[in-house]
Amino acid sequence: MTATSSRPGLDGDMGPGLGDVADLCGRIAGNIQRVIVGKPDVVRVAMVTLLAEGHLLVEDVPGVGKTSLAKALARSIDCSVSRVQFTPDLLPGDITGLSVFNRQTTEFEFRPGPVFANIVIADEINRASPKTQSALLECMAEHQVTVDGATYALASPFMVVATQNPVEMDGTYPLPEAQRDRFTARVSVGYPDLAAELAMVDEHSAADPLDVLRPVTDARRVRAVVDAVRRVRVGPEVRQYCVELVGTTRRIPDVRLGASPRATLQLVRAARAQAALAGRGFVVPDDVQAVAVPVLAHRLLLTPDALASRRSAVDIVRSLLGRHPVPAPRGG
Repeated sequence: MTATSSRPGLDGDMGPGLGDVADLCGRIAGNIQRVIVGKPDVVRVAMVTLLAEGHLLVEDVPGVGKTSLAKALARSIDCSVSRVQFTPDLLPGDITGLSVFNRQTTEFEFRPGPVFANIVIADEINRASPKTQSALLECMAEHQVTVDGATYALASPFMVVATQNPVEMDGTYPLPEAQRDRFTARVSVGYPDLAAELAMVDEHSAADPLDVLRPVTDARRVRAVVDAVRRVRVGPEVRQYCVELVGTTRRIPDVRLGASPRATLQLVRAARAQAALAGRGFVVPDDVQAVAVPVLAHRLLLTPDALASRRSAVDIVRSLLGRHPVPAPRGG
């Protein structure tokens, strides 16, 4: 099924309605699940990140489909895609581009790097040096690149999908706090259950499903649905709930570095996207709770005592959600 639609909501001047957003994202998610079997929650987080105009960090052990998830999302949208394999010898200019001297014109010309694409797959991002990792900071936060004093705008939509392996730590460089904070959400694919793994063997052993995956939409329609998500209403009680949740992470004894104000903004944007996926024009506390763990957990740094007691940031966020008072939801 293609993304073409005769409905005025998708192609008209008024832009798509929330029903169109949910329908289009449902088709993208269905396309991704042809590759990532039995992981609807992982696909949902990827869709939320796309609608929230954010970036996704996929962290898990080898062989569970981290890169396949990134590729499936990229191929489901008919837009420009680039993939960068991060290695210790990768340089910042290999990502952003650099100025090259043209002998014919006797001037320097800018040669764009792979970051000039709608979706950038940063594979094994923690294998590159901190200097190279930092080349993505401006790109992810401001959607632009500055090289030799000149600033170049990036494509729209723009999304970085980065993968990293938390097991093979030899020769890797942990992402600094500033870089992790640029990622809207972090997700772990995890091992499939028995039925999903059996279905994967039956369907994927003969051929790679990525080879036959076709786009279900394009960059223009993605921009349209993102504009629609921006119009989802966030009431004052839900905004207060988000601010209090994030603020509490800075006062928990087990946390030595809580979530930043940028995390609050990302939490609100992700909750808007979650509401849009449900076809609602307003955010309820359930939307905030549905995205709180992937949005907040990777931003928290725990104390040595918490790590020694084997507490995780995910446990802390879930505990926080369980004991924090929830405001009464209102329609909009």
